[in-house]
Parts: sequence; structure tokens; C-alpha cells
Amino acid sequence: MSTESKDDLVFKALSNGLRRQMLDAMKHAPQTTGMLCEQFANLDRCTVMQHLKVLEEAELVLARREGRERWNHLNALPIQAIHDRWISQYAGHAMSILSALQQGLDQSSE
Repeated sequence: MSTESKDDLVFKALSNGLRRQMLDAMKHAPQTTGMLCEQFANLDRCTVMQHLKVLEEAELVLARREGRERWNHLNALPIQAIHDRWISQYAGHAMSILSALQQGLDQSSE
């Protein structure tokens, strides 16, 4: 799979607020599917599983079975890759513009 299509899967997964909330729930510790269902009681189990599938396809969640339980672990590496590829480059550009603006303001106040 190309990098672009992997990025598309990550952006698609992150575009949904419920999926971002699920990732937040897994930030500090892995969660079983049952635990996630309890935290998102307004959703039925099938809907939770569908959201987890999208997160798994984007490799944002790694699932591991332990007996009857399925443990869902956050994998932040795809988010880091998005940051490195997109956000950091644009942030650097924005900082250079702000720096130039600050220099212009400093020169005009002299």
C-alpha cells in the first residue's frame, strides 16, 4: 500500500469524532471491546466494532486476543507519520511567516 493511501486511511479514521474519542480512551491504557462499549453506551456493540475496524485498517489500533477478550491498543505511529509529513512542514512555514512579521514590526518601531 502506498504512503498516500495509508495517509488517506488515517485521515478518514481521524475525521470522525467518535473514533477520536475511542483513541483518547485508549491513550493511557489498552481497552477491551467490552470496556469501550461501556464507555460509549449510547452506541450498540456492532457500531463500536465498525469504528474499531476503521481504526484498525488505519493501523491506529492494534487488537490482541486474550481468551474471550479482545484488547485494543493505541498505535500512535501513524499519527506521528501524519505530523511529520504534513503538520510539521506547515507549522515551520507558519513560524517563518510569524518571524518575518515580528522582524517587520520591530523595524517599524525603531
